[in-house]
Amino acid sequence: MDDWIDYYDSTHTIYANRLHRDVHFADIARHIIGYVASPDAVVLDYACGEALSAPKVAAACGRLILAEPAPGVRTRLAARFAGHGKIDVRSLDELGQLPDQSLDLAIMNSVAQYMTETELDGAFTLIRRLLRPGGQLVVGDILEPDAGMGRDIAALLQLAWKHGFLKDAVWGLVRTALSDYRQLRTRIGLKTYSEATMLGKLAAAGFSVQRAPTNIGHNRWRMTFVARPAP
Repeated sequence: MDDWIDYYDSTHTIYANRLHRDVHFADIARHIIGYVASPDAVVLDYACGEALSAPKVAAACGRLILAEPAPGVRTRLAARFAGHGKIDVRSLDELGQLPDQSLDLAIMNSVAQYMTETELDGAFTLIRRLLRPGGQLVVGDILEPDAGMGRDIAALLQLAWKHGFLKDAVWGLVRTALSDYRQLRTRIGLKTYSEATMLGKLAAAGFSVQRAPTNIGHNRWRMTFVARPAP
């Protein structure tokens, strides 16, 4: 995961333009809010990235914990939300200090593909400990083994057409093809999981789990799973 952390901590070109970035984070926030069961809920966004729409999520819950491994991104988050009474910014290591059964909802969106299996299993085990008995873990944007960049490109172009940044999206794809992201994806790859494998991993970590009917975010070819602590 360290190489990917370094990439996202750099000045990267993963978004076609500012509109693409804003649409992306607004869409993610909308999906997360849909999983918030109570206005008093304590919500964890695990490896949250820039989380530009975090105030929208915070408005829908009691407390929002933004956990981010990239130190530069984390510093920006802490500065951006320093005066926000409902948002806490943490490192992933600091999550181990949280009390058992202190979370109502944990979100891991577009994270698993960048983690080793050992890292992912450890995250599942930690979150299982932190979730209340009626809580939920939502694992989103899972790539299936037959997934390729073609589907990612198609999903981006569909989003760009819908929101009016198609030209910039095309130029963005050209930039990405020449970028460190493409080199990393070629050299390291993104971790993929079949539906059965992800169901099994979450069950092994102590969850009752099912696949959600729709994925978090714009890519309909990726999967989201909803897991609850098993009795």
